[in-house]
Amino acid sequence: MRFALSAEQRDFATSLHDYLTGADTPAAARAWAQGRHEPGLKILRGLAELGVPALLIDEAHGGLGAGPVDLVVAFEALGYHAVPGPLVETAAVAPAVNAAEPWWPALAAGEAFATVLAPPYVPLALDADIASLTLVLRDGAVQEIQSPQREFVRSIDPARRLFQLTGEPVPLGESERAFDLGVLAVAAQLLGAGQWLLDAAVAYARQRAQYGRLIGEYQAVKHLLADVATHLELARPLVHGAAVTLDPRDVSAAKVKAGDAAYLAARTALQVHGAIGYTAEHDLGLRLTKVRALTGSWGDGGFHRERVLAR
Repeated sequence: MRFALSAEQRDFATSLHDYLTGADTPAAARAWAQGRHEPGLKILRGLAELGVPALLIDEAHGGLGAGPVDLVVAFEALGYHAVPGPLVETAAVAPAVNAAEPWWPALAAGEAFATVLAPPYVPLALDADIASLTLVLRDGAVQEIQSPQREFVRSIDPARRLFQLTGEPVPLGESERAFDLGVLAVAAQLLGAGQWLLDAAVAYARQRAQYGRLIGEYQAVKHLLADVATHLELARPLVHGAAVTLDPRDVSAAKVKAGDAAYLAARTALQVHGAIGYTAEHDLGLRLTKVRALTGSWGDGGFHRERVLAR
């Protein structure tokens, strides 16, 4: 069987890249890290107009009724451009919780956001200070914390604003798919971030000269970049395949491979850029910290490898 994205899905990806390229996401991410949400919220509203948070929501509730493959297409683009905000929680997890149905129209329209706890794999709530819906996932059971108390916790990625929550959870029901959709969306983000890191490293290697030659002409640099490209290309079909099956084993395998490939891309991009890659002003840092944070988010490599082995 041959699997390929449809023309509509490729057009959707192009639309997202075109919009986000002109949206100055690096500036929005830096503002978000400082607690200034408006530039990022403007981008999120634009993504809502393009249908991102509505993808998995039924058409009867203002959604598009699309599937996990469309979600992966979107989150690759979101990861590539380092878009801040609780998008995994809002666009991937909340639509899989039937009891959250009253919130679906507002989530689809970009008028409300969700945050999620899934202890012990997601012990802190992302962007809980702007979330209207707080969900807790435990072994397939879903709960909601209404009016939670929030305590800010600093993340390795400043644009990922995390909160410790306290409050009395109210049972909502069950959802077997919610956790895996969250994992899948994070894997797609990692894939997109890794691709950006590779593209940035290649572009820099083509313009940075040392000893009278572009560094991209050196065989050692070519091998480093080719190795990253190979790992990303091996990760992509796993992520897309997991979107087709949504089998927990496939989702975990995709998360492991996408995380490993993105981490290799981060290390290689930093090596190619040299000292400039360590500066806070360079956009490379936005992806380095995001990859490091997402690799351990929604279950680290050890958890997902054990999950694959158990199945």
